[in-house]
Amino acid sequence: MGSVRPDPSSRIHPAPIDHFDRLPDSLLLLVFNKIGDVKALGRCCVVSRRFHSLVPQVENVVVRVDCVISDDDSSSSSSSSDKSRIAGPFSCLFRLVFGGIVKPLQALVQFLGPKRGTASDGLGTGSSSLFVGSGGDDDREMDQGGVTHHSPTQVLRNFNEIRFLRIELPDGELGIDDGVLLKWRADFGSTLDNCVILGASSVVNSKNSLVQESGGDGICVGGGADDNGIIPESFYTNGSLKLRVVWTISSLIAASARHYLLQPIIAEHKTLDSLVLTDADGQGVLCMNRDQLEELRVKPLSASSASKRTLVPALNMRLWYAPHLELPDGTVLKGATLVAIRPTEQSASKKEVSDGSWLLNAFQEPYGTAAKMLVKRRTYCLEMNSF
Repeated sequence: MGSVRPDPSSRIHPAPIDHFDRLPDSLLLLVFNKIGDVKALGRCCVVSRRFHSLVPQVENVVVRVDCVISDDDSSSSSSSSDKSRIAGPFSCLFRLVFGGIVKPLQALVQFLGPKRGTASDGLGTGSSSLFVGSGGDDDREMDQGGVTHHSPTQVLRNFNEIRFLRIELPDGELGIDDGVLLKWRADFGSTLDNCVILGASSVVNSKNSLVQESGGDGICVGGGADDNGIIPESFYTNGSLKLRVVWTISSLIAASARHYLLQPIIAEHKTLDSLVLTDADGQGVLCMNRDQLEELRVKPLSASSASKRTLVPALNMRLWYAPHLELPDGTVLKGATLVAIRPTEQSASKKEVSDGSWLLNAFQEPYGTAAKMLVKRRTYCLEMNSF
């Protein structure tokens, strides 16, 4: 009897091995935490059921806002490409809108292309809301393009264990002239804890340049003149002091508006250890640590009656000024100004930080060095009422 040969096409082949199945969940979560970006995490969710179940456990999340649209839809499209000038300090309250998104496996979302808008509302009177493009149920608003938008609270609700959250706006709220430096950092609890502002009327990035001209402050300075830390009389008469006051008020309003918008996220995510709201320009940074986040949860903030922002308390301010400040890397700041701000009620409280680390570590280099150099000069004290 002849033997029957097996049909090659009928052979049983082993199923392909998914090497990701061999990786422990802890290792995959480590990778997801390194990714951080919500767009990328949303895409990871559609890869497999396992990824879909692990991504909501990510502790480190970064949300990048695609575009900024004002509440005033009647603004002309021609103004959308221009920032508001710093001379109009109340022209920067935004409604933040993420691009349109889809729902991967009915959980997290991935962001699609942005839709550009305008930013022309007044900070003192405008209203502001955060929205994320989506399709779905409640808490939504329809954009002119027919895209339904949800608040970031709706999107981030899919994450159960966020500890470190960073939200990045596409640019800073304060439109300033080219060459002008304006940076701020503010720490909040239920209200403002402290704020540091660094400004300069112009910045020259050249080791070999010698500034010898009448700049934005109208002060003629040389390369290394010693002014003994005294503010020249012209500072008070040519509008330089007024400009610094505008910078200060504008920065405080921008910070308090950002703080107000974070309330729903803070209330929803009690696992948060750190929350940072910054912008791609590096203009302003709002920070909250775990104690400050908990303070806001148990002690509701005081909102401004004029707009959707946190009420700024009465303040004590210290100001340092240098007509000409040359940094070790060759960067030259003209009209360099540093303002350190704390609520008046903290002056004699235990919250007062005597070592000044919150001030000296507020900015990255080379501007951290600029702050250290400025605080060695003569200090001028100012006060500001609540607003």
